[in-house]
Amino acid sequence: MAPRASWKGYLRLSLVSCPVRLYPATSSSERITFNQLHKKTHNRINMKPVDPELGLVERSDLVKGYEYEDKKYIIIEDTDLESVKIESNHTMNIEAFVDDGSVDVIYQDAPYYLAPDGAMAEETFIVLRDALRRAGKLAIARLVLSSRERVITIGPRETGMFVCTLRNPNEVRGTAEYFGNIPVGNPDPEMLQLAEALIEQKRTTFDPKNYEDRYEIALMQMIREKLKGHKPIIAAAPERGNVINLMDALKASLSQTKPPAKSKPKAEPAAKRPAKAATTSGKPAAKKKV
Repeated sequence: MAPRASWKGYLRLSLVSCPVRLYPATSSSERITFNQLHKKTHNRINMKPVDPELGLVERSDLVKGYEYEDKKYIIIEDTDLESVKIESNHTMNIEAFVDDGSVDVIYQDAPYYLAPDGAMAEETFIVLRDALRRAGKLAIARLVLSSRERVITIGPRETGMFVCTLRNPNEVRGTAEYFGNIPVGNPDPEMLQLAEALIEQKRTTFDPKNYEDRYEIALMQMIREKLKGHKPIIAAAPERGNVINLMDALKASLSQTKPPAKSKPKAEPAAKRPAKAATTSGKPAAKKKV
């Protein structure tokens, strides 16, 4: 069964356009989720709408309301929403091009795949895809999803294209509140060199298969054990080691050895210790005055 498109319309560049389909690039359907049950009956709880005056109400009696002042609402009908029509309802109109990789990751939101809608659209789609790839650019366009216009980037990916919705600038918090009190600092050159060497030592090629959700895996294992009637045993998190200074930690990490614990000063060998004079009473002799 072919995947269901979440949006169908046209990709347009100036006078060139082609029909396309948009598909979600990710899915959360495999995540473990829980239902709320009553603790005695184990019946699943239904979330029903409640009016403070009328009690339980039918969902068919609900309408949309916009709160323009505290506890004051204006009612928005479906016809009102339908009357708000803009070009991006059915068209991805490319407005500009930017360098690939120039869009700050903090603005990137939801990922989608873009494919041609039918064989007749393939030639135009391929031309636009390869032009973006050769130029090393991302296209900036607008698109209406879930009754909201979103700014998007469009770029080549394998034989198709990749679309990413962008967050609105007013959704992104500034850094001053969080980073303002962090000093620029002047790190110790030796420690900085050790840290850089440690980074180089652990450098690799990213493969998402190597970074599975360990909590999700452990959670599923626990569920399977409960299904068997066993009491699950969850391994405790490793205890923190002794605190050591940053220089020792960097050196230990770089050599892939266990960081040394702080130890008490060793006692001097017996041969080097001055012999204590003993008295017949077993107490040390009194020191002679010089």
